[in-house]
Amino acid sequence: MDARGIEQILDEAERLLTSGATIDLRTLGFWRAVAAVKRDPKYVERYADRIATIDREAFRRRVPLHFPAALGLVLLSLGTLFGLFVLWLGAAFQPPLKELLVLVGMGALLVCTHGLAHVIYGSLLGMRFTDWFADLPRRPQPGFKIDYGSYLRAPAASRAWMHASGAIVSKVVPFAVIPYALSINCAGWLIALLVVVGIVQIATDAMWSVRASDWKKFRREMRLAR
Repeated sequence: MDARGIEQILDEAERLLTSGATIDLRTLGFWRAVAAVKRDPKYVERYADRIATIDREAFRRRVPLHFPAALGLVLLSLGTLFGLFVLWLGAAFQPPLKELLVLVGMGALLVCTHGLAHVIYGSLLGMRFTDWFADLPRRPQPGFKIDYGSYLRAPAASRAWMHASGAIVSKVVPFAVIPYALSINCAGWLIALLVVVGIVQIATDAMWSVRASDWKKFRREMRLAR
């Protein structure tokens, strides 16, 4: 797609947004235009801010349950601290309460650190995040909306690893808790359960994420990086 084709699609998207009409970016060809922009650095500088504005406005119209990214960052940080506290607290109790507290702490870390990893890693590479949202019922797990202008300006490999960061952390958490659980003499059934949770996380990625989520995006951006 050349500059003229990109311009036509962006113009139409802006016209529809201005008119208040319902807009389907995929049907409009918006993401094909974005893919063309990614392949040419001169297009990135020319169109990144327009693409970001269109993407953000269309997203906020489509997903009513969205909040400032800072709120999500604070809540997930507090949730992570809660998980660490509960893990620490578990050492003071006897079975089976000890094991239950370790499970709760691990669960809190698993839920909270995925999104935090995306934001922390992406921010270190110059990407910004605008919203914290839940796209119900399609995507009940809360996520962060990236500012597409900063995303496009980042190198393709950086974009790829930003997508992978959350998935990697989610796989590490259950296995990282195992040494701690062993150090406080948790029951064998808990250790086995943590292993199962870790394996299920890996299997879920292998069967689903490579086609529809973080690893799909990772592969897409790595192809551009090559």
